[in-house]
Amino acid sequence: MEKIIGRENEIALLNHLENSCKAEFIAIYGRRRVGKTFLIDQLYRDRLAFRMVGVIDGSLEDQMIAFKDAMEDFGYQLDNEPKDWMHAFISLKKALLKRVGNDGRCIIFIDELPALDAENSNVAQAIGYFWNNWAKLHDNITLIVCGSATSWMIKNVIDDHGGLHDRITQEMHIHPFRLKEVENYLITNDFHWNRLMILQTYMVFGGVPYYLSLLHPNESLVQNIDRLFFGTNGEMRREYERLLSTLYKSPKIYMNIIRILCDSKKGLTRQEIADKLKINNNGHLGDKLDELVCCDIVRKLPVREKKIKRNESIFQLRDLFCIFYLTFINKTDVELNYWSHHINTPEINTWLGLSFERVAMEHVEQIKQGLGISGISTLTYSWRSKDNTPGAQIDLVIERADMIVNLCEAKYSMSAFEIDKDEYEKLLNRAQTFTKETGMRHAVWITMLCTFGLKNNSYSSVAQNVITMDDLFA
Repeated sequence: MEKIIGRENEIALLNHLENSCKAEFIAIYGRRRVGKTFLIDQLYRDRLAFRMVGVIDGSLEDQMIAFKDAMEDFGYQLDNEPKDWMHAFISLKKALLKRVGNDGRCIIFIDELPALDAENSNVAQAIGYFWNNWAKLHDNITLIVCGSATSWMIKNVIDDHGGLHDRITQEMHIHPFRLKEVENYLITNDFHWNRLMILQTYMVFGGVPYYLSLLHPNESLVQNIDRLFFGTNGEMRREYERLLSTLYKSPKIYMNIIRILCDSKKGLTRQEIADKLKINNNGHLGDKLDELVCCDIVRKLPVREKKIKRNESIFQLRDLFCIFYLTFINKTDVELNYWSHHINTPEINTWLGLSFERVAMEHVEQIKQGLGISGISTLTYSWRSKDNTPGAQIDLVIERADMIVNLCEAKYSMSAFEIDKDEYEKLLNRAQTFTKETGMRHAVWITMLCTFGLKNNSYSSVAQNVITMDDLFA
């Protein structure tokens, strides 16, 4: 059995549910390639009573063929292919009657569930009937449904108002790896890379396990990037379109949102997004943004306004792979071996700086641990000046119950970062403007997030705390 990297909380929860004294209905979702199927297959290997995978973009007939094939793989014979999902799940019920009478858990795994909803086939209604009228009556049944099309899973399964309303006993959102898990994965697979290379790997691939599996340990990171993205038959050259088409049936509007967020490095409010798209700021746009947030593609940052807090949120593109792709790959001409030819150019250095900011935003708990405040209640939010011109913005503010606020500033560099006079004045001005506009009565501390720490000079005392790259690997 291949080793599962990370996922300790998910495994503990699934093991707890396996020992439950009642029927369990588990819905698992998350972006494409994040390891949902791998987790279930490895954890329940040889213990599944039934497993099938939906045919992506398949017709109803294709899905029925796949269902019959899966039934036969598990030793359940069908004379004919079912004509629809109601008949299919009735057949599955009959096939499992002997299994539910035995000791042990009867585990049913239906993967890529959204793909089964071909041609309005009402698969959600059929599963609802299967669960409500039979499966939930047996204390040793676990039904696991899984899908990458997160918005479909939430709308039709988790938040369904029909037969599946309030039937899910556990939902599980599988997120991409953090830095420590990426490091563990690479070490386990015989990569001898230092933490700076691992950090850069995370900036490109965003902690998505399948993408990491495409890396070769006998190549440098630069060589891997050239092969996967800039080679003649690079395996990652078409991944962006595949990702969005898997998540959404009509991906164009989502691609448009992602593009303008990629171009807006500090993020945009919903009204600013609507203005740039030249569409109405209505519930339709709000739904699309919520769906992108649920897929870990976009981050929604609450904003600290003057003297009050309200949800005029800032939306940022958080998926690091999407940022890399749209910055370097989504061009009319992609130069062969582009990455090795452009190392240390302004374009790549600018991207490194932005990506490091995004990496820091993914590791707030590690930052709090590095600050020694894991046990202190905190609020985290973004702040944007309303009065200053040009407007100052701080992506990560940590407001603490011990009357201190950490204003976090991320700086990527190949050695200890040196604060010069201009940077010193910018940091002081930002802290003073934040205090004035918010009416903040907490002590305001400037916190530098630097790859290799801060160089000691006459300006370094402006920072009360320093978090390094190693802290993010906690």
